[in-house]
Amino acid sequence: MTGVQPAAVLGQVEPAAAAGSASGVDFASVLGSVDQLQQMQSTSQQLAVQAVTGDLDDVHDYTVASAQSSLALELTATVRNKAVEAFTEIMRMQV
Repeated sequence: MTGVQPAAVLGQVEPAAAAGSASGVDFASVLGSVDQLQQMQSTSQQLAVQAVTGDLDDVHDYTVASAQSSLALELTATVRNKAVEAFTEIMRMQV
């Protein structure tokens, strides 16, 4: 495949270097995962334009990139929703 990077596993982030971190996840690595998602979406959009203009040799490249981008976006949204639910639950416990 040309121009398509393998999908990064958004759930695999490096443990925080700071010993005092309660979450065990480095915030910078989470932001890096969001950047990878944006790169996947950008690649998918570029391949879509190439497919429409006829510059793309293999339409399967676009199909794979689009599926990866869609799946990564769904995973990111699910993780975000779970984080919001956890935050809401913590705030409910404090009241």
